[in-house]
Amino acid sequence: MSTLSPSRDIAVLLEIMRRLRTPKTGCPWDLEQSFETIAPYTLEEAYEVADAIARSDMADLREELGDLLLQVVYHAQMAEEQSAFDFGDVVEGITAKMIRRHPHVFGDEAARSAGVAKGFWERAKAAEKAEKTGTEPGKGESGRAGLLADVPVALPALTRAIKLQRKAAAVGFDWPSLEPVMAKMKEELVELEAAIAADKKAKVEEEFGDLLFVLANVARHLEIDPESALRAANEKFVRRFRYIEEALAARGKQPADSSLGEMDALWNEAKEAESGSRSQ
Repeated sequence: MSTLSPSRDIAVLLEIMRRLRTPKTGCPWDLEQSFETIAPYTLEEAYEVADAIARSDMADLREELGDLLLQVVYHAQMAEEQSAFDFGDVVEGITAKMIRRHPHVFGDEAARSAGVAKGFWERAKAAEKAEKTGTEPGKGESGRAGLLADVPVALPALTRAIKLQRKAAAVGFDWPSLEPVMAKMKEELVELEAAIAADKKAKVEEEFGDLLFVLANVARHLEIDPESALRAANEKFVRRFRYIEEALAARGKQPADSSLGEMDALWNEAKEAESGSRSQ
């Protein structure tokens, strides 16, 4: 068996994965994996790509894109072992889709001159879905009727909420402006408070979900990505709590040794420091 070296050629990566999955001589861990066990890693790598982009870290982005590419190669190798498809089929499929969906770029002169007609993307995707699943447009992969049937359940909940709302809005099921959405948000908050007061856990969870769903709708009307907004809020919390830890460490203390009042005062200091730096 020949020795492999790092390469810019995708064929080398495919060969690496093939060897890792070769019985007896491959990696025991890799040989044990399946689509189901690898899927969580695929999701994790996609999030790490998004994180590198959010941090504007190009070196990290290059590495994370490689990790994500490995996931594609991994799934393709396992599919090839089952004689389902191989990596070449994946590449051919996506190139065909991109050419098909961009006639204004890759089509003949008439198609390029015509540009993109209104609603083209939606019609093209619906036709592709119908051809792939053997169902009529507007039906999900299982064949059940419904405009929302093909919105993947595995998406992050806030992202899926936005996609569900957009699909419904496309056929006119939407608030006409932000004002009634904000009113609905306040209504859901009142209902959550009532459920908490009644001490009914199942009802509290239901009303909390309703509140999150309408908050996603607020984000959609404001043209804000709720996932990105929440990630930014998470990072803000991490940044300010780190300030608390460092300030307490300078006093020879840890958060567990401090009162809520002391930590809250340091939180406000961190908040003011950030506000001051933004205004400069």
